[in-house]
Amino acid sequence: MNTATAIASLNKPWSEEPASRPDRARIRARIGGLHCSLCTGTIEKALGSQVGVDKVAVSLTHEQALVEYDPNVARPEALLKILRDIGYTISDPRKVRPFEEEERELVREGRRFLVATAFSLLAIALITNPMGIAALAIHGVVFFSLIGLMFLVLRAQGLAQAILGAGGLGIAALALMLVKEQAWFAAAVPWLVAAMAVILVFGIGRHILLMAAQALRRGILNQHVLLETGAFAGIIGGMIGFIFSPAAYPTAAFFAVSVMVTTYHIFSEWLSLIVKTRSSQAVKQLLDLQPETARVERDGQELEVPIAEVAIGDLVRIRPGERVPVDGEVASGHSAVDQSFVTGEPIPVERKKGDAVIGGSINGNGTLLVHVRAVGEGSFLQKVIREVEDARALKPGLLHLVDRVLQVYTPTVLVIATLALVGWLAGSWIVSGEVDLERAIFAGLSVLVMGYPCAVGISAPLSIVRGAGEAAERGVLMRTGEAFQGFRLVKTIILDKTGTLTQGKPAVREIEAVNGEEDELLALAAAAEASSEHPLAQAVVTAAFERGAVPPDVESFEAVPGKGIVAKIDGGEVLVGSPRFLSERGLDLAKFTDRISALEEIGRTVIAVGRDGRSLGILALGDTLKTDAKEAVAGMRSDGLRLVLLTGDNERAARKVARDVGIETVHAGILPDGKAEIVRQLQAGGTRVAMVGDGINDAPALMQADVGVAMGGGTDIAIESADIIILSNRLDAVLVARQISRRSYRKMLQNVTLAFLFNGVGIPIAATGLVYPVWAMVAMAVSVTAIFFNSLWGRPQLFFDAVLSVGRPVVADAIQTA
Repeated sequence: MNTATAIASLNKPWSEEPASRPDRARIRARIGGLHCSLCTGTIEKALGSQVGVDKVAVSLTHEQALVEYDPNVARPEALLKILRDIGYTISDPRKVRPFEEEERELVREGRRFLVATAFSLLAIALITNPMGIAALAIHGVVFFSLIGLMFLVLRAQGLAQAILGAGGLGIAALALMLVKEQAWFAAAVPWLVAAMAVILVFGIGRHILLMAAQALRRGILNQHVLLETGAFAGIIGGMIGFIFSPAAYPTAAFFAVSVMVTTYHIFSEWLSLIVKTRSSQAVKQLLDLQPETARVERDGQELEVPIAEVAIGDLVRIRPGERVPVDGEVASGHSAVDQSFVTGEPIPVERKKGDAVIGGSINGNGTLLVHVRAVGEGSFLQKVIREVEDARALKPGLLHLVDRVLQVYTPTVLVIATLALVGWLAGSWIVSGEVDLERAIFAGLSVLVMGYPCAVGISAPLSIVRGAGEAAERGVLMRTGEAFQGFRLVKTIILDKTGTLTQGKPAVREIEAVNGEEDELLALAAAAEASSEHPLAQAVVTAAFERGAVPPDVESFEAVPGKGIVAKIDGGEVLVGSPRFLSERGLDLAKFTDRISALEEIGRTVIAVGRDGRSLGILALGDTLKTDAKEAVAGMRSDGLRLVLLTGDNERAARKVARDVGIETVHAGILPDGKAEIVRQLQAGGTRVAMVGDGINDAPALMQADVGVAMGGGTDIAIESADIIILSNRLDAVLVARQISRRSYRKMLQNVTLAFLFNGVGIPIAATGLVYPVWAMVAMAVSVTAIFFNSLWGRPQLFFDAVLSVGRPVVADAIQTA
C-alpha cells in the first residue's frame, strides 16, 4: 500500500475487515450516541433492512458496529449516512477520541441537563397549588431534589458557583410560586410554561426530536419516539387550552409535563454517558507504542521519515532507549531489548545480527540496525490492535436484558395510550352524547407519562455507579456492564503467570558456592554486574545489598552481549554469565552440572561465577509467587471455578508455578493471538470465561473473554483492555470482584422490579382517565427517586463522586497519566 492509499484509507470513518465469504465485504465503525439497546435495535433494524446487507452486529458497551454486505449492491458511505441521518455520530474505530474531547462532551451534556433542570424547577413553581397540602408536599420533594441535584452538578465548578446557581434559581422559583396567583401575573403563567416547553423540546432537546423523527421515518419505535409522543401530547393538550379555553382547564400543567418528561430523559442520557465515558479506550494505548517516525538509511544517508513511509526492505537505525518502530531482523549491532509487552516476561532478551525484533518493544543500551520485514497491517502491533478491536466489537453484551424488554415495551405503551385516548373519546360520546375531550387527553397523556421508561432506563446505570464505588473502596475497578452482570456467571478463569500469580520481578533465589562462602560469591558477582543495566544484573546487585555483601572495586569491565561479563577485580579475571559462557572460556562446571539442570528444570535462570580459570559457584534467579496466590487459587476452586494457567513463558516454569498453586490445566509458550484463540475454544462449549492478566500480550485474550480482569500493577494496555482492574494487585481481589458482581446484579434486579412495578400498576390506572397528568409526572418522579434511594441506600457518596468527577481538571490528569 503506498502512502497516498494509506492516507485515503485513514480518512474513511470506518475500517475494513475480512468477511465470512469471499463475495462479501465487512466494515467496522464507531457509533456515538448509543444509550441503551433500543439504540442498538434501531441501528440493526435501519441497516438490516437495506438491500445487500447480510448481517449487522452492534456492541453497546464498546460503541461499535460491524456490517457485512454485498459490495456490488451496497456502499459503506450510504449505509453510514443512514445512521448519521438518524442522529448518531460516526467515527473511525482506528482513531481514539482524546480524554479532553470526551470530557468536553460530558460537560456539554451536563450543561444541557442544568438548563433542563432549571426549566423543570420553574415549571413546578408555576403549577404548584399551595392550597393542597399533599400536592405541595410532593411537589416540594421533587423541587428540592432538583435543587440539590443542580447544586451537585455545579459543585465541580466551585462551591461559590454552586451556591449562587442553585440558590439563586431556588429563590427565583419560590418567588414565582408566591406571585403566580396575583391577578396581574396569573394570565402569563400558561404562556411562560409553554415557552419553556417549546424551548426545551425544540431547542435544548432538539437532538432527541431529530432522532425520533428519523426513527419514525424508518418504522422504528424506540425510547425517543415514546418521549416525543409524550412531549407533543403535553404541548397539544396545552394548545387546546389556549385555543378553546375550557373552564378550569390545566393548560400550564400540560406544558409542564412536556418540560419534566424531557428533563428526566436528558438526565438519564447524561448519567449513562458518565458511566460509559469513565471507561477509557485500549487502542489509544496500543497506537502510542509505535513511534511516529523512524530513522531510515537510504543512499548512504540517515533520514527521519514518517512511519507510514517506511517500506519492507528498508534499514532502520534504533538508538539506545528508543522504541523499535517496525518489525524486522537485526542487520548489525547488539542490545538487550525489552519485549515484555509481547511476552509479559520482565527480563529483556539479547538481540544480535539475525535475531528478530518486534515493533513497540524498547531498545536497551546498544544500537541496532534493523532490516524491515513487516509494516502497516502486517506488523505485530497492528495484529494485536485488530485482535483487541475484534473482541471489543464482537463480544456480546450481558447487561441488556432490560433494554430487550424495552424494545417490546415502547410500542406497547404507545398502543395503550392510543386506546385510552380513543376509548374515552368514543366511550364518552356513546354514554353521554358528548365527547369528554379533557378526560380523553388526560388518559392518553397520563399513560404516556406513567409509561415512559425513564426509571427503567436509569436502573442499570445507577446499579453500576453503586457497585463501582463499592468495588473501588476494596481495590477493584469495575469498568463495564460485563463486570457487573457477567462475572457472576463465569465458570472458567484463565490466569496469566508473570505478574498475576507471581511478583513479576526477577530475584536471586538460590546460591551455590564451592567453598560455602555465599556472601563472598554474591559480592564478587555484584561487583562485575554493577555496571550493567540488565534486570538480572540489577537483581544480583540488589541481593548483595540486602545481604550486606560489599562488592569489591572493579578495575576494568567488558560485556559480552548475550553471554556474560569479563571484569578485572583485585588483579584477577572474573567471569560472570551463563554456564555455557564460562565453559567456552575453559572453566570446568562439571561439579554443578546436575544442580544447573535441576534449577533450569524448575524455570530458574542460572548465572555462573569464576575467577582466574576456576569456577566459584552459581546463582539461580527467578520469579516468586505472590503471597496470596495459593490462597486465592484455593478460594476460586472452592467457589466451583475451573482454573487454567495461560502464559508466554516456557513449559518448565509454567508447570512449576501451576504445581505450586494447585492448577492442573496449563498452556505455555502462547503468543497473544494464540491466547485469544484458546479463550475462544473454551467459550465454544458455552462456558463463560474470565481472563486474568497484566501484560499487553494478554490484551486480546482479556477482550475476547466474557470478562477481562487486569492486575493493576501490569501494563497500561492490559488495564485498558479489561472489564475489571485489580487496583490492589492482589489476586484474592478477583473473588471480591465476583462477590460485588453478584450484589450489583441483585441491586439491578431490585431496581428493575421497582420500575416495572410503578409502570405496571400506574399505566392501567392512568388509562382510566382519573389521573391528572401532573400527578402521573409526580408518580414517575417518585419511581425515579425510589430507584435512587434503593441504588444508593446507605452509600449516597458513590453517586455524588460520579457526578462531581465531571469537568474536574484533576480527573483529566489522572486518566492521562494512568
